[in-house]
Parts: sequence; structure tokens; C-alpha cells
Amino acid sequence: MSDCLFCKIIAGEIPSTKVYEDDLVLAFRDIAPQAPTHVLVVPKAHIADCDAVTAENSSLVAHIFQVIPAIAKAEGLTNGYRVVSNCGPDAGQTVQHLHFHILGGRPLTLEMA
Repeated sequence: MSDCLFCKIIAGEIPSTKVYEDDLVLAFRDIAPQAPTHVLVVPKAHIADCDAVTAENSSLVAHIFQVIPAIAKAEGLTNGYRVVSNCGPDAGQTVQHLHFHILGGRPLTLEMA
């Protein structure tokens, strides 16, 4: 999608601080971190959100969850981390491209806003 922020980051049109990349996904540091470690993991194929995951593209999501532990380990998150995906405006999704937040580096509370 030409107007998608994450598609532009994937294409290299907008700079990011990359922490992981393979043929299917890109992981980079969040520009407004909510924890000492805050990495976004995005599929290179444009999928709008969790509601847009289908039988045809779910293997991509499975791949993301295979690489998340490796990213967390490389980031030194040995005592745990949180994985979050917001779906829709009421959940706080601000970029309409499926993405997963890896948060860690400090104890995280269970408070939900």
C-alpha cells in the first residue's frame, strides 16, 4: 500500500532502526518506546490487522511467532517479555498494518487502559 507507514519503512523509504529482517518480516525499534525494549515486528506483506488474518496468510503470522523468541533473546529479554497486537481504533491501532510489539527490559504491570 502506497500510503502505509510500515510499507514505506519496509521499502526503505522511511528510515528505521532495524533489529531483525528476513524474507518475510522486518523488526525495528519503536520511535515512542513504552518500555526499555520496544520492538515492532511486521510482515513484509501488507495485512491490515488481526481481523485480516486468513487461512491463506496465517503461515506468515506463525513465522512471526517463530522469530519473536529469537528477537527477544537477541535483545537480552531473558526474564520475560510481552507481545501485543492492537486491532482497530478502539484498541489503539494507529497504523493499519498488522504488527506485534515486543515489550520488555523491566517488570511490566497487568494494568489495562
